[in-house]
Parts: sequence; structure tokens; C-alpha cells
Amino acid sequence: MALSATLYSFSVNLADVDRGVYQEVELRVARHPSETPAFMLTRLLAYCLEYTDGITFSEGGVSSTDEPAVLARDLTGRITAWIEVGAPDADRLHRASKLADRTALYTHHRDPAKVLAQLVGKKIHRAEDIPVYSLDRTFIDAAAATLDRRNTATLSVTERLLYLELNGTTLTTPVEEHRLV
Repeated sequence: MALSATLYSFSVNLADVDRGVYQEVELRVARHPSETPAFMLTRLLAYCLEYTDGITFSEGGVSSTDEPAVLARDLTGRITAWIEVGAPDADRLHRASKLADRTALYTHHRDPAKVLAQLVGKKIHRAEDIPVYSLDRTFIDAAAATLDRRNTATLSVTERLLYLELNGTTLTTPVEEHRLV
């Protein structure tokens, strides 16, 4: 018998000063049995940091081979943003960059230099336009340790510095940007 996903609820007060995005967001996040709390939290943070009209978690989530962790579509159904989490291969990023106006990658628990090294010299459409964002491992671990099935968060971003208050615990980390080329 296959294990089913565990559902987490998040009430997020989002204030991304860098992008001028201020939003109250109610989210239900399904955590696949093979997904770590750190990966799920990174998916949530990527969703918030990329928040735009039409954004959603992909249907298959971590188990999907055809969709990213997070994506955005316009009203016609066209993919406008393809947001990966972790360390996808070059072929996946190449395909994503051809399908979407914007492609971005968020790393967690990995040295961004190692992630970038796996992609250097590979054929990736518009590689120069794909930002790779890394979040501090200690920050992700500390935030993941505070997760409950029902969560309340305030997430603020100013000058690429992320302030997160999650279930009464306050944490801060820079959102470091790297480039594939």
C-alpha cells in the first residue's frame, strides 16, 4: 500500500518590498512521503518569493517528472514561470526555459557551487537568464524544525534579506543569487 501525502496549512502574510508584493496567502501544501520537511519548506519559500498572479504548486509536486515544484500560468494556460527546487538536471532546465517566460531555481541543503558545477557547459536554453537562489542550510533546518500541520508565517523580503516568523520563531537569511553563466 502506497503512503499518501500529508497536508500542511499555511497562513502567510507576505511583504516582498523588493518586488512590491504585499499579500495575505492561505496555502495547503501536500508533502509527499519521500519529501523532506526542508524540501517542502523550500518549495513554500520559492512560492512566496516568486508570488505572482496564477502561481500554484504543481499537481504532482516532488513526484512529478513533467512539472516543476512551483509554476505560474496566465489566463490562457500558458506557463509564465517555471520554478525548480533542489538540483534539477540540465535537460530539465533547458526544457523549462523553452516553455516558460521565467525560469528560476531555489537550492536547499546544497552547496550552490556544486549545483552550478553540475550545469556548467551543458546545453540550457537562455541559461544566462536563469537565476539560482540559495538559502542558508542552518536557516532551512531551523525553520523546518518549527513546522506543524497548521502554520502561521510572516515573510518579509528587503534587499534580498529574508525575514521569516514561523509559528513564533523568528529567523533571517540572505537570499543569495547566482547565475549559470
